[in-house]
Amino acid sequence: MAWKSAQYREMAVLLWRGFTYDQVMAQCFGNYEDNGTKGRQMPVHFGSKALHFHTISSPLATQIPQAAGVGFALKRDPLRRGKNCAAVFFGEGAASEGDFHAGMLLASTIPSPTLFIARNNGFAISTPSSEQYHGDGIASRGPGYGIDTIRVDGNDVLAVYSAVKEARRRCIDQGRGVLVEAMTYRVGHHSTSDDSFAYRPRQEVEDRKRIDNPIARFRKFLEHRGWWSDGDEEEYKDKVKKDVMKAFKRGETMQRPELKEMFNDVYGGEEPWNIKEQREELRQLIRKYGQDWEPWKNELKKFKGDFTES
Repeated sequence: MAWKSAQYREMAVLLWRGFTYDQVMAQCFGNYEDNGTKGRQMPVHFGSKALHFHTISSPLATQIPQAAGVGFALKRDPLRRGKNCAAVFFGEGAASEGDFHAGMLLASTIPSPTLFIARNNGFAISTPSSEQYHGDGIASRGPGYGIDTIRVDGNDVLAVYSAVKEARRRCIDQGRGVLVEAMTYRVGHHSTSDDSFAYRPRQEVEDRKRIDNPIARFRKFLEHRGWWSDGDEEEYKDKVKKDVMKAFKRGETMQRPELKEMFNDVYGGEEPWNIKEQREELRQLIRKYGQDWEPWKNELKKFKGDFTES
């Protein structure tokens, strides 16, 4: 199983590997079932040691050199050498960061079996790709590092599958980095706080949805072969919606992790003095105000356990 380093748009990778809706909601709500980040991360910053999925980091592109390092570690391990590779996902905007070049250089010179997957969706938030670079996209950078590179239609599911499968084979067999650039288009807004129609025409988005939608294209492929139908579509959507809402309602009612988790795992090895000092300071404050000041009293009910006794 490849070790994955992702950005914010790779939830499907986790779901495919077995991450459950309950685990998704646990991380988003930061409840006590959030075993990956223990309620201390921003929503959709998933991580799973069991599924070989490194915790997502907010800063752009930091995962790229980290993945190259993971690939090198896999290559150094006799038990995993020639069997596994590291895979890292990022957008064309992240490829404008220095960390992209650091990761590519590391993977090409050591070398390390690292699969670089760039999804070029045309926009880095509001900046179009035409203003990000004057060269030929991201794929043109691979040969400069001596890395095998392929550009693929990112809206063709089967083309992406074939390209990534071959790229993974080369990564593992040759023990070197491979770059895949998937060309696509971001039809949605960057986030709930973004209004993308402020920097691109609404009609452009609607045309893309209608003409070059990867979900619609793959659905037509399945229907043409008799493997899918309108009935299957509605039945599946209804099931998924019910399952998601069930997990949502369950997750939002669960308590948060114990407050002591705030101080755990910050450093490896022996716990330093400053963490001990901060833990004791919070404990004293809760003992002083936790049962008397209503805002604190209400907030503490949301956490498991009694921090003052831990």
